[in-house]
Amino acid sequence: MIRIGIVGTSSISERLADAVRAVDGVALGPVASRDGDRAREFADRIGAPGAVRGLDALLSAGEVDAVYLASPNAAHAQQVEAAVDAGVAVLVEKPATLAAAEWDGLVARAREQRVVLLEAMRTAYDPGIRSIAEILPRLGRVRRVSFRYEKRSARYDHVLAGEQTNIFDPSLGGSALRDLGVYPLHALVLLFGEPRRISGARVGIASGTDGLGSAIAEYDDLVADVAWSKITDTALPSEIQGEEASLSVDAIDAPRRLVLTPHGGASEVIDVEAPENPMIGEVERLRDAVRGADIASDQDRTASTLRLVDVLLQRPLR
Repeated sequence: MIRIGIVGTSSISERLADAVRAVDGVALGPVASRDGDRAREFADRIGAPGAVRGLDALLSAGEVDAVYLASPNAAHAQQVEAAVDAGVAVLVEKPATLAAAEWDGLVARAREQRVVLLEAMRTAYDPGIRSIAEILPRLGRVRRVSFRYEKRSARYDHVLAGEQTNIFDPSLGGSALRDLGVYPLHALVLLFGEPRRISGARVGIASGTDGLGSAIAEYDDLVADVAWSKITDTALPSEIQGEEASLSVDAIDAPRRLVLTPHGGASEVIDVEAPENPMIGEVERLRDAVRGADIASDQDRTASTLRLVDVLLQRPLR
């Protein structure tokens, strides 16, 4: 049984705990937080076997085989390094690090020490993405891709009120690009590979980071536009256009309803069967990796996505 400790007590950690309970071969380990009382309260709520104050205490206790890191983005690299050096497998919430070079260094360190290091990019392990990959040949030669993830955060109201909040705090690595933009970018890399060029623009908000943005990615024979936002909503789907057909995707982070429309033909609706909790796939992948599955391609996709984020972050905010 692979014991997974949880670092962080946010709602996403609670969903991860639910996913662990749904996957064979894994079990919840203790919870760690900088606030010991919060860790104990959270552990009681999710049914974890204990709680400790801080990652170091969790790693030294010898009660976990892997850790899930759901701390602020800026803390990821240091915490990954500590876990890898302790010989403990790591599932780190996206974005895995603030820069591609950090990720490359950590992957090299993990491989040298034969420790599993995996980004918790749920899109990569979602059955909806697999369905899209299977349908792609029916589209003919793909020419245009339009992926988007735009969802207004309730915490944007705090920014509008003049307050700071973690997901919009640049000192903690918070930004709409890192929080939501990585989903369509990662899906783009997974389905079509890393583009040869990307450019874009980001709109700044009062907290000092981006609230939304758009990018154009160039390939040899297709062009892709990517949009992300945490300050506005959209009713528009994502879409892939081929010379023979187009495919509409209801949500690129967790595709559940696909509409295939052949050129000059009638549309076909394809409903995707998937677990209610979209984090189950990443827990299964972590389990398989600890058991010996090769995750080099997973790590490479993370690196490709982070390189695209690096480029987009170089442009000043508007």
